Amino acid sequence: MLNVAIVGASGYTGAELARILYSHPLVSITAATSRQYDGCTFSEVFPHMHGLVDVTCRNYSIDQIADLADFIFCAVPHKTAMDIVPPLLAAGKKVVDLSADFRLRNVGVYEKWYQHHSSPEIIPMAVYGLPELYREQIAEAQLVANPGCYPTSIILALAPLLKHALIDGSSIIADSKSGTSGAGRAASVGSLFCEVTDGFRAYKVGGVHRHIPEIEQELEALAGKPITLSFTPHLLPVSRGILSTIYANLLQDLSEQQLREYYHEMYAGQPFVRLLPEGRQPATQYVRGSNLCDLGITIDARTKRIIITSALDNIVKGASGQAVQNMNLMCGFPENAGLEHAPFFP
Repeated sequence: MLNVAIVGASGYTGAELARILYSHPLVSITAATSRQYDGCTFSEVFPHMHGLVDVTCRNYSIDQIADLADFIFCAVPHKTAMDIVPPLLAAGKKVVDLSADFRLRNVGVYEKWYQHHSSPEIIPMAVYGLPELYREQIAEAQLVANPGCYPTSIILALAPLLKHALIDGSSIIADSKSGTSGAGRAASVGSLFCEVTDGFRAYKVGGVHRHIPEIEQELEALAGKPITLSFTPHLLPVSRGILSTIYANLLQDLSEQQLREYYHEMYAGQPFVRLLPEGRQPATQYVRGSNLCDLGITIDARTKRIIITSALDNIVKGASGQAVQNMNLMCGFPENAGLEHAPFFP
């Protein structure tokens, strides 16, 4: 059994990691850290795990974490992770970091969108953790930077089109909607029940969301040239799920069936990407609680644009599930180990 630690276990991603790892046949949760809930059992913090995960949360030092586990999930906020990860790597541990601290390859870009980076020398070690694009590199990595939830939904939707130069990279518009768990568990007026329920609103409008450079970085790697994306996120009055609707101008006169062949080619054998049949559109309720990403393709013949719809669970494929998928690859486990459960419905 692989001994694993969840650093920052009291957030939604920590809770989801514990839920998934509980049913993983090859791992054991031997440490869970929390400053706020130091001394509380995990099931006291998250009652749904009563009798399932009862490890005690502790405010462990880095050395204690390294003694207790061989593999570490770092589920702490940006800036905090960049100080925790380097000593864990120095201790020979493998790490999946769920923050943005190691996702951006250019430290200058990171510092423009986030803050000063205290461990820039670690960035070249990190592999971007989107298995559908970087499976071989992830398998050899000591540090994987787990992608953001919005980027996962958008990159998977566009990858076949950019790889084969089928769309105009300057025409891409991504309109994404997320459940409130994407804002984290910390108290915030903007995510209170009365502020969210019965409403639907855009936020971070005007090209200012921090996921933009991450999305553009990966789209540019696929296209082999600069990409400028228009991205607007919205907040849905639901607990979990992301639906992205992405528009782009086609560069060739292709049928929907021809475009679908590019998707089939790229995602054949990928266990967690589902291309839906012609005429069907993804919906968040059909991927809820799973590590799946559903994709739908439609051509708007009048405007000569392709419209790709993408649905995933923001705290599974968009965070903790993808983190476990990366762990499986890094440790030589079956890629779908612990992740085979079907979506929750209804």
